[in-house]
Amino acid sequence: MLLTLTTTHRPATDLGHLLVKHPDRVQSFDLPAGAAHVFYPEADEARCTAALLVEVDPLKLGGGRRNRAPEGFALGQYVNDRPYAASSLLSSALSKVFRSALRGESRDRPELAASAIPLTVRVPVLRCRGGAELAVRIFAPLGWTVTATPIPLDETYPEWGDSRYVDLTLTGTLRLADALNHLYVLLPVLDDAKHYWVAPDEVDKLLRAGAGWLAGHPERGLITRRYLAHRRALAGEAMARLTELRLADEPPADDSIEPSTGEPAESGGGAGTAEDVRRASLAVRRREAVLAALRDSGASRVLDLGCGGGALLTALVADRRFTEVVGVDVSDRSLGLAARRLRLDRLPERQRDRIRLWQSALTYRDDRLRGYNAAVLMEVVEHLDPPRLPALEDAVFGHARPGTVVVTTPNVEYNVRYEGLAPGRFRHADHRFEWTRAEFAAWVDRVAAAHGYTAVLGGVGDEDPEVGTPTQIAVLTRDNRNENTSNDRKEATNR
Repeated sequence: MLLTLTTTHRPATDLGHLLVKHPDRVQSFDLPAGAAHVFYPEADEARCTAALLVEVDPLKLGGGRRNRAPEGFALGQYVNDRPYAASSLLSSALSKVFRSALRGESRDRPELAASAIPLTVRVPVLRCRGGAELAVRIFAPLGWTVTATPIPLDETYPEWGDSRYVDLTLTGTLRLADALNHLYVLLPVLDDAKHYWVAPDEVDKLLRAGAGWLAGHPERGLITRRYLAHRRALAGEAMARLTELRLADEPPADDSIEPSTGEPAESGGGAGTAEDVRRASLAVRRREAVLAALRDSGASRVLDLGCGGGALLTALVADRRFTEVVGVDVSDRSLGLAARRLRLDRLPERQRDRIRLWQSALTYRDDRLRGYNAAVLMEVVEHLDPPRLPALEDAVFGHARPGTVVVTTPNVEYNVRYEGLAPGRFRHADHRFEWTRAEFAAWVDRVAAAHGYTAVLGGVGDEDPEVGTPTQIAVLTRDNRNENTSNDRKEATNR
């Protein structure tokens, strides 16, 4: 079985440093069921491809007592598709051969390991129980462009139809560690089988590899069940822990609506729905909008105020233009989740030095928050009781005074477009209010005028001609001319 990984990041040969495998050599590794080989079909400044080839020994694979011959076929454990089709065997090879890359570590290129780079992954033969459509549902929410081409049973006889296998190609701009962890978890999920006994420690392996993406995945129920070989007790434990992570994550937000039961529909165990995908897509688009605003501001030192479990922090750290990233939250538990999501204990020292996690209440002045280029309040203000908003305004805009503040909040007018959300209900049980577009604009204008900022309003998500976009966004930029005038007056008064 074969997997290839290609980048066009320049110099592309840095891929060898990230994988800790030299492009000029073929390297081989022993596996319990055979051997793995890493080699580079192409390697130059513009384009580099690493290939992982796994040779399965049917005698080794069939020797375990736990193997069962399918449907009474006595030779089934020796004569099967395992040497040729990607499966959990390829996943195991990834974890052994690219161990440091999976952890996001690189001694020679630590900054590159923490950055998103253009990647193309190809798995020419992947057994996919659920077909090409399932492969798209599994990988697309993670930022991949997915091409899953069904492989015909016999090209000579097209009327026989397609086989259970697909030719899978993924393209996207991601951290290499994220890409490898996606593959490590999802290849056996699509195959829906494992070649080894699934023990309780597999839950920890799943959560470790799924850190930062699985808790919010619209297909997390299906992924969890299949990865854990449909062992109900283990899947239940994993789902409970994922729910805990999700509730402490960047939502509660407008992509985590609680229509009637207080949980998204999929969390009960079914496959994700189109609505789940839409909500996941909104979360991604909101982060992208915030990141775009920060990049446009030219900020390098950024505060994520009310950072929760660290979803935005992960994206900020992956962008090298942000030289200092600070996550602030009142919940120590949320900061612990953020630390695990960022894998602070595994990051190289240079990367770890860019990150701070501070416990602080946003309604109190904190001198540590002064002097930063930008701050983000992403889906935060609606969790405060309205009488506490003036305290937040004073602490953030009056005392900390970052150069740019990016604020996002739900648009309550859009709630009528969410099926199952009862009239008058908010999108999450912890929301204290949700603003109309006019109410948000009035608040932004008042805050900007009071604290010397200019503001630009916008929206995130598909725009409805009647009710607008699901998320509102404002970018407030401090007016340095007003700041200088105010300082001149203070100096004149002092003189």
